[in-house]
Amino acid sequence: MPATPSAIIPEHPKEKIVYIHHLKVVLTALVILHHATITYGAPGNWYFNEKTQLLGAIVPMTAFVAVNQAFFMGFFFFLSALFIPSSYDKKGPGKFIADRFLRLGLPLVFYSFVLSPFLSFINYNYTGTHPKITYLQYLGGFDSWIDFGVLWFVAALLLFTLAYAVFRLFVDDRGISKPMPSVTKILTFAICIGVISYGVRIFFPVGWVLKPLGFQLGHFTQYIAMFILGIIASRGKWISNADYGTGKTMRTTALCLVFIGFPVFFVVRQLVGFPVEYYNVGGHWQSLWYAVWEQLVGFTIVAALLCIGKTRWNKPSAFLTLLSRTSFAVYIFHPLILIGLSVALHSWAIEPALKFLAVAPLAVVGSFLLGLMIVRIPGVNRVV
Repeated sequence: MPATPSAIIPEHPKEKIVYIHHLKVVLTALVILHHATITYGAPGNWYFNEKTQLLGAIVPMTAFVAVNQAFFMGFFFFLSALFIPSSYDKKGPGKFIADRFLRLGLPLVFYSFVLSPFLSFINYNYTGTHPKITYLQYLGGFDSWIDFGVLWFVAALLLFTLAYAVFRLFVDDRGISKPMPSVTKILTFAICIGVISYGVRIFFPVGWVLKPLGFQLGHFTQYIAMFILGIIASRGKWISNADYGTGKTMRTTALCLVFIGFPVFFVVRQLVGFPVEYYNVGGHWQSLWYAVWEQLVGFTIVAALLCIGKTRWNKPSAFLTLLSRTSFAVYIFHPLILIGLSVALHSWAIEPALKFLAVAPLAVVGSFLLGLMIVRIPGVNRVV
């Protein structure tokens, strides 16, 4: 199998730091589980939904999605940016930009014009909600050709990367080195990002999507910040200098924020009585509270994983290396597996929460198996 690195994380670092790629596998699996959870109970939009009505399932599903949303996509942007400066330095502006258009632009075209219409067709034709028609008949009335779906991340990463390339035309950042921030600075920065996110959500509430790009601008304050931090971390060698003690502190803080802080949202809402939407729409104190909590959770989890992983998980693994090689293909194609499974089982007459327990692990395994096959296809493996 070719050793071409994934487009999400373009280049391997010079140091023997393999745990970053182990983390990439975990994050990719979390993306699949995130969408499976939305399918069967958590708030959010997806191609196919079969929501449970059991409060005992909805609450943990909502918590899982909320914690995921707080860190996992921002972490992807950080990890992607971490290796961009070295790639630019090695290739130069022309080759670097051409490579990014190949590895990021082609998947966007494929998803929008090939995969997205087929995913929509599966949901339309096989859930019993419409009379069955052929795929060509469906395409005859299909009008959502520019739809990046889950590849909104790839579209944003391409834009961020191009912005960095333009920045490098005017500023040579190779001599810029900032030390890894302290715990206090990380927490302070997270609070600031939370406050800015609150302000952004006054105009772009959580859930509002910029069509056809698929950008939820209410989350983009963190994404932009994480991408910039990844660039800074690369120059400052933060990963090499990651401190285990900092990681433990961040882990404890994150656990308290999740297991003590998150239930408080439910308790306060029950005691005060206000629409749950107030947590997502700027202009309410609840939205400020949630935005700050969300960023504190996100930054503490990311810092904990980076710092603890450097000590505990930085060991070579042939299995995880193989899975890491497939992660971009898995990210692109996992909706096909998840939607295929959930639609195939939609007539199975059991509680959706129980169906989730069956579909979620199958979707993870099936997506990685499909990814393993895709990265073996000549030509395709140059892109994914």
